[in-house]
Amino acid sequence: MRKLVIALVVIAAGSYFALQNQTLQDHLMAAVIKSRMAQDTSELFQQDALNAMVCGSTSPFPSPKRAGPCIAIFAGDKFYIVDVGSRSWNNLALRGISAEKLGGIFITHFHSDHIAELGEYNMQSWAAGRDANLKIYGGQGIENIVAGFNQAYAHDRGFRIEHHGADYLKPETAEMVAAPITQLPKVIMQDGKLTITAFAVDHDPIDPALGYRFDYGDRSLVVSGDTVKSQSLINASKDADVLFHEAQAQHMVQQLEDTAKALGRHQLAKIFFDIRDYHTSPVEAAESAAEANVKELVLYHLTPPPPNKIAEKIFMRDVEKAGANSVQLAHDGLFYSLPLNSNTIQRQTIKAP
Repeated sequence: MRKLVIALVVIAAGSYFALQNQTLQDHLMAAVIKSRMAQDTSELFQQDALNAMVCGSTSPFPSPKRAGPCIAIFAGDKFYIVDVGSRSWNNLALRGISAEKLGGIFITHFHSDHIAELGEYNMQSWAAGRDANLKIYGGQGIENIVAGFNQAYAHDRGFRIEHHGADYLKPETAEMVAAPITQLPKVIMQDGKLTITAFAVDHDPIDPALGYRFDYGDRSLVVSGDTVKSQSLINASKDADVLFHEAQAQHMVQQLEDTAKALGRHQLAKIFFDIRDYHTSPVEAAESAAEANVKELVLYHLTPPPPNKIAEKIFMRDVEKAGANSVQLAHDGLFYSLPLNSNTIQRQTIKAP
């Protein structure tokens, strides 16, 4: 006990000294800056593997620990993003991801929580030195989305070019370019070992609504986007290593609706009622994974986002009865590595500093 007291006194004295001594403050700040800037994620782009990270796992429901829907896929010397939910860029930046290596963004549909940070991803990767215009893939109508963001950021681009110079922030690569997708299912990119396929899902009345499959060598992963239980998604997910599937706990949303009605919040109750007809329950997602023979199902775009272990248990109720091989509940920073010529699925959490 005496040693603990002495240790606490020493720590307190050191903290007080740091607060008073500018030289020590500067040394501490320099050390922190160096450690942050020296973060090395180059191995993500050198591994002969298909890697993915959950950079956002919530839905439009606010969550203090979860960003809006976003999955990052690393393959070859680039990474790709499926949907750009609010605060998702922050999740990537805090983990030291090299923004200039962003190879494209794939939008599943045009709800606000899936397109919120298009401008930020474009600006950050441009400022980091991206060497070509950023392509934004999506269904018909993506041209309007991209044009709107380009227009909204026009003043920002101009200010930054004037301030830093056109040699550093190149005007010719500043704007995003729309890449509309039609005639689904369709291979929309082939680059070395990487093949990306878009397919339709059922998010009626939202149209278009897409999912994406990424095949790299002999490994594969699928991102569902928002959908009800969908045969087209099951077909596209056949024998995939990992399926990132949206999940809405309908029994929990029912409770939210009942509570909103009891409190006289009829506008909110109406929304809770309506959203139940175009999302997939955790059990249904597990059934789809079982039918497709997916090795691991990852539930993301969580509605409502469970804030603790008890809520997670409620969210996942009866999922184990659906017959899926393996089911994980996503959290921000959840990272998967799928080495080529292997059946292993490596899972870890990359924490923000």
